[in-house]
Amino acid sequence: MQHTEIGVVHTSVTRAGPEAVAALSAFGVATIHEAMGRVGLMRPYLRPVYPTARMCGTAVTVLLQPGDNWMMHVVAEQIQEGDVVVAACTTESEDGFFGDLLATSFRARGCRGLVIDGGVRDVADLERMDFPVFSRAVNAKGTVKATLGSVNVPVICGNALVRPGDVVVADADGVVVVPRERAAEVAAAAAAREAGEEGRRERFRAGELGLDMYGMRGPLAELGLRYED
Repeated sequence: MQHTEIGVVHTSVTRAGPEAVAALSAFGVATIHEAMGRVGLMRPYLRPVYPTARMCGTAVTVLLQPGDNWMMHVVAEQIQEGDVVVAACTTESEDGFFGDLLATSFRARGCRGLVIDGGVRDVADLERMDFPVFSRAVNAKGTVKATLGSVNVPVICGNALVRPGDVVVADADGVVVVPRERAAEVAAAAAAREAGEEGRRERFRAGELGLDMYGMRGPLAELGLRYED
């Protein structure tokens, strides 16, 4: 359940710095999530609507009413180059809030993609356009335009808090939200983590076991693990 103001559009957004956003775009969701202290993930039911969908950008948020996509047209005006639209709903709804026409409008504003805790349609067209979308459902069911929501308010999307200007990264592993004030710090931590992983990857390629690399044998023995011929 969303607890926020209804019927307002905030036109001023403090976005994460473009250098930090560019740095984060080099890393996968799993690496960023781990580097940030294993926080920030949206629920795994939010999936890419086509396999190669991937995005990284600053959040412009929209709060929808169930079965009503009116505010998707309102949020389009607030998109700036490099933004990702994050759409939540006041209650669960899997109707098709978004399709290729809105994607065309969003892209013209410089949008990098959409994350929506709801349904979308026109998936073949979205893939052809290579407009990344991560959604709760794919659903041909249409929507109405009758009830106000809000734009650029904090929302809960896939159980994750998203504030306007936060960084949203999405790939085949899921969606992660990086608070705007932590973007540069998390990018640096992700780079360090990836460098360490590459070193371990080389050791695995050489045949070393994780049992030895991570010093697991002693703790396993202490817990009573035994080997029998």
